[in-house]
Amino acid sequence: MKNMVYIQSGGPTSVINSSFYGAIQEAKRHSGEIDKIYGSLHGIEGLIYDDLIDISAEDDDQLALLLQTPGSILGTTRRKLPKDIHDPVYGEIIDNLVKHEIKYVFVNGGNDSMDTCYKISLLVKERGLDIVVVGVPKTIDNDLAITDHSLGFPSAAKYVINTFQALANDASCFMKGKVHIVEVMGRNAGWLTAAPDLLPEGNRPHLFYLPENKFDLDQFCKDVKEVYEREGYALVSVSEGVEFERLQASTRLDGFGHAQLGGAAADLCKIIEDKFDLPTRAVELSLMQRACPAYISKVDSDEAVRVGNEAVKAALAGKTGNMVILKRVSDKPYEIKYELAPLDSIANEVSQIPQDMMCDKTKMSQKFRDYLAPLIVGEAPVKYENGIALTPKLKRIKVK
Repeated sequence: MKNMVYIQSGGPTSVINSSFYGAIQEAKRHSGEIDKIYGSLHGIEGLIYDDLIDISAEDDDQLALLLQTPGSILGTTRRKLPKDIHDPVYGEIIDNLVKHEIKYVFVNGGNDSMDTCYKISLLVKERGLDIVVVGVPKTIDNDLAITDHSLGFPSAAKYVINTFQALANDASCFMKGKVHIVEVMGRNAGWLTAAPDLLPEGNRPHLFYLPENKFDLDQFCKDVKEVYEREGYALVSVSEGVEFERLQASTRLDGFGHAQLGGAAADLCKIIEDKFDLPTRAVELSLMQRACPAYISKVDSDEAVRVGNEAVKAALAGKTGNMVILKRVSDKPYEIKYELAPLDSIANEVSQIPQDMMCDKTKMSQKFRDYLAPLIVGEAPVKYENGIALTPKLKRIKVK
């Protein structure tokens, strides 16, 4: 058993495929220890239903395009495995690991995906199988525990920051403009919502509303009205995860049991219109926060590749049941090092913005700016053809 399988899970990011590329490249450097490189289609589903493809058969020039391709090239899933690792579904996973002589399993994902990774590590250990399981961090929400930051967050933050600057330039043009309420991704943590704080005065939001702080709807309305009367327009950054009373009857749950968020900006705009008769515009940044190749941070891209490298090195060293983490050494100059942390300390935990990074609803602290600023630096090169960014064309040869 000397083959490896790579799994992408949860919400995609603009650099999730860069981590995959890093793992592929490192595995190829150890061809004597790793024979075949497999990709599990649609996350853990591929291991359950025996739906794997042979990455070893792909062309190098196409694999290189993973570095500029957002989205999960292998497909993803939000399927949550049963708590009981003796559930029959785990038998399907084990059967396929053994069938394809897989020794190394890599799970690239966020909080819930690390729970999947942890369960698999427990399962193979209980069964006495010589299989190593390693986690690769990913989530634009930046809410993974222990690691300094999550891969994908810097590029998403860069997108949000530049989008807010464009919105500010447009919104401030009019003598009497509108109340612009911009909904940013972040269920339990406001890292992305707060990111535009890096912008200079005049190009930044007037107000920030984060899940870390209790949301007071009446105070929100007063804040927005005061800004509008003073400035002639208002630009507000609000997390999709802020809680206030609104119609939730049609809310759907994803595979992990989380409510599918969205619509907060539209609902808040309706409240402002009804209460003050002010013109509004709701902007939901939605999927583009995690799917725009033009704003991939070079720091994010380079670290994603390196983490893929480190995950393979850890697996070859037998460091099962761990996730690769980034530990910051300094802000100026920015320096991080790569370490390992046990999956049971990461799975299902949430890292929120600490209080000393927040000043009030209008600004973040210098500590937050020092933390975020180096992460968005640099532009990853993107190859175009006739003005369109190139994406990989994989053969997707199924593993028998």
